[in-house]
Amino acid sequence: MAGAYTMPSHKRPEKPGRRAWRRFMALQDVLLDELRDMYSAENQLIKALPKLAKGAKDKTLKQLFTEHLEETKGQVVRLRQVFEHLDEKPTGQHCNGMEGIVEEGAETLEKDAEGPSFDAGIVGAALRTEHYEIAGYNACIAMAKTLGISEVVDLLKENLEEEVGAAKKITAAAQPILKAAAEQPADEEPVAKSAKEKYSAKKSRDDEKKASADVAHRKSKASKPGKVAALVHSIMSPSTVS
Repeated sequence: MAGAYTMPSHKRPEKPGRRAWRRFMALQDVLLDELRDMYSAENQLIKALPKLAKGAKDKTLKQLFTEHLEETKGQVVRLRQVFEHLDEKPTGQHCNGMEGIVEEGAETLEKDAEGPSFDAGIVGAALRTEHYEIAGYNACIAMAKTLGISEVVDLLKENLEEEVGAAKKITAAAQPILKAAAEQPADEEPVAKSAKEKYSAKKSRDDEKKASADVAHRKSKASKPGKVAALVHSIMSPSTVS
């Protein structure tokens, strides 16, 4: 008995943008990595934002983090829609960058600072998070545009707009906090550093040491006047007669 007829793959109907999507296989792989990175980042934030909201002293900050948590949940849903459109799974890559940022935020919550200075540290952690996401979404949108996947672009733009909006709100809420922190008296006695802070300080010194040779080379080049500058200097300098 003859087998069932199967439509040749080149005649099967395609989703919008799929033809362009398959044409750029290398860029497709890069975009998928970036999207999975963002998906992991947003899922990590769903666990981190409640901790920031709980730790913040300022009521406005608390409210902003709580509101952005709900936005972040919606962003995860949109990213799932993106992967459905691409017929790909969203998991498969952990975002190490966001993990580091979240860890820094957790360290901020462990600081001994009080009042406005404590919230100022939380503001810094929150803004680093938002701008990391903004950069990630901008990259994904640029790739999706190149691949001609307009539906994906639209979904990612919604997430990007919310991240930009969140960053602006945090920056606005930070103004009175930073002013109050600037007027806050410093601790008279130095606070003893924890083992984690001592290790971080050592790593910082190591970072400086590794880069010092390159920085010194750059500094020496910058200190040497260029040919044009040297010519101008020779023209403008008064001549001396012995």
